[in-house]
Amino acid sequence: MTLHDEQRQTLTGTDGLPVLTYIQGTRDGYPWADLAEVVGPDPVPSILTRMSGWAVSGSVELGDQLIRHGASVMRHAHSMHRDLISDTPPPEWSNVSLPDGLHFAPCTRQAHHLFPAWRAAFSPEHPDHYDGSDEQALDTQLTPLLAGQVLGSVMPCSTLAVDETDRVIAGVIVTNRDGLPWIATVFRQPGPCYAGLGAALLRRMLADAAASGLTEIELVVSDANPARHLYEKLGFRLTSTSLTVLVP
Repeated sequence: MTLHDEQRQTLTGTDGLPVLTYIQGTRDGYPWADLAEVVGPDPVPSILTRMSGWAVSGSVELGDQLIRHGASVMRHAHSMHRDLISDTPPPEWSNVSLPDGLHFAPCTRQAHHLFPAWRAAFSPEHPDHYDGSDEQALDTQLTPLLAGQVLGSVMPCSTLAVDETDRVIAGVIVTNRDGLPWIATVFRQPGPCYAGLGAALLRRMLADAAASGLTEIELVVSDANPARHLYEKLGFRLTSTSLTVLVP
């Protein structure tokens, strides 16, 4: 039995039989049924009746059924996995270089130091843009993430790129999500002078993760995010696709 199995909540139908199991959390201020799995016939009526105003993350099939009943899409995403044992990161990834004026730094800084680059990376045109104010984005998104309140504690293989003034330019944040190393966010300041910086940080992070004894790592990438192609080049493989919807 996994930790997820122990934490699962159960939604029952009108006959009292289970129709859905899920991990309960909070997403963008909404109660959240994450990793939802259908375990009985037609869970949609029960979800609509008892989970109005919830975010539900599950299979594309479940999401499509809820959309047909008025749910709105919050995220269409792909889960990806990288094996660090059978596909060991190349040795040269440990010595990857950064553009002139930049150097690596551990991810031990407070959220407000990372925020300008992180916020700029997810502009209004980005599929993962947060629509709230800067203050809300810092207080409800980045600060809880770095504090380990969203996807687990930040792991040592997380890394930042900082410039000569010690300003954070980019970062890769890896968390311990219930025992599984998880890439929670990858970001960089926009601009052609920083092109390729995210890939460099990812290579360095993967090399450090393997060297520290980690055997695997996972992430979720939005369907419209072109970064998926970079992850594929770095050895990540698609494992599943999900829809997160907001129940009316």
